[in-house]
Amino acid sequence: MTAVPGAPGAPSRRSVLRAAGAGALVAAGGAVAGGCAPGAADGVGADGRVTIQMWHGQTDLAAKVVKSLVAEFERTHPDIRVDLGGGVLADSMLQKVTAALASGSYPDIAYVFGSDLASVARSPQVVDLTAHVREGGTPWRNYWAAAREAVTVNGRVRAVPALLDCLAVVCNKKVFAEAGIDLPEAGWTWDEFTDTARRLTDKGKGRFGTGWPGTGDEDTVWRLWPMVWDLGGEVIAGDGKHIGFTKAGVRALEVVQKLARDRSVYIDPKPGSEQMYQVFASGRMGMVITAPWQLPDIQQAEIDYHVVPLPSFSRRPLTISGPDTWTLFDNGEARAEAARTFVTWLIQPAQDSRWDVQAGSLPLGRRSEDRPAWREHATRTPGLTVFTEAVSSARVRPVHPAYPRVSRSLGQAIVSVLLGRASPADAVRSCADESNAALLIPR
Repeated sequence: MTAVPGAPGAPSRRSVLRAAGAGALVAAGGAVAGGCAPGAADGVGADGRVTIQMWHGQTDLAAKVVKSLVAEFERTHPDIRVDLGGGVLADSMLQKVTAALASGSYPDIAYVFGSDLASVARSPQVVDLTAHVREGGTPWRNYWAAAREAVTVNGRVRAVPALLDCLAVVCNKKVFAEAGIDLPEAGWTWDEFTDTARRLTDKGKGRFGTGWPGTGDEDTVWRLWPMVWDLGGEVIAGDGKHIGFTKAGVRALEVVQKLARDRSVYIDPKPGSEQMYQVFASGRMGMVITAPWQLPDIQQAEIDYHVVPLPSFSRRPLTISGPDTWTLFDNGEARAEAARTFVTWLIQPAQDSRWDVQAGSLPLGRRSEDRPAWREHATRTPGLTVFTEAVSSARVRPVHPAYPRVSRSLGQAIVSVLLGRASPADAVRSCADESNAALLIPR
């Protein structure tokens, strides 16, 4: 979970996930690049051309893809210019946008993490896209439910989806063969997962069954939500004042506890989970729960791998997706309309499939998935179709301003269980105390 995942040389998606736990909004930290693009204050030049500013948040290959798409858009829309100057990497976008809104000088479009959208959307300067996405130009109904839900706040569409992913399990075939264990198949359970992890573990060879991020950030947390949902729990209860996983959370953490007690889990102590993935790539880990952005690194390590959907308690398919967004800001009607035109073009299947292939996202909907470019890419990438098929069963974290606090407290709870410092029941109780207090704060 910082820009777009899966691109060689790009910051990993894992650092994107860390940002979801950020609670403080920083109003300073370097000069804020002006949101007003070159030209008149309303963005309309003497020749009638409208200039909009986009803070895309990407780096390396992903940034090149954005620049290429913008160049193509400008060729086909000569009345609109997209200025890619200013902005910061996605990890720092929340602080940058918050400071820009406070100063009154903000961009027209910014790459905002889905987990941060609820906080950003509290600003009246965020463009409401509810009516726009339901018009003919945006393939709204074709998007996966996870993509639609991730940009909807209190029933209003406050952004458009920019990136889509989900979790599955990647297995090292060689490790399984050496341990004499059959590769798992769809429909397996969490009990089977923990048993497999135990059987794969070999202390003498320094081999672990699986791994789990151990820093308490969002990378630690989002692996637990599918268990909670499968058990009937929710992140936030229906009354909005309490967490909705006091019972389900205990059962989910018992899975984590079993892994820890069996010493079958490698606990990565550093942010970013780089060490966990290095252990997997070195052949000293049998299974890793991850998203499609990790497949290029696994292929580069020449691992013969197998991808299987997440386990469940119910044997029903269920996973989690963590979509990010293109959020629009109101700098006057001319610029707002130009921004709407650009993002509507950007998320069309032809452009979306190109972005997905080159920068590491999953298709936003069936029409993108059916594009020749994506089909060819999926054929070249073993296991990728498991992720795309899993998206249909994916749920998303609630778009709620208190979510970062809930995430942080649950992250601490997970780590306490991983390290044997608390029982699942005690860990959930501590999480509930902090989270419920945060949910009572008027927002």
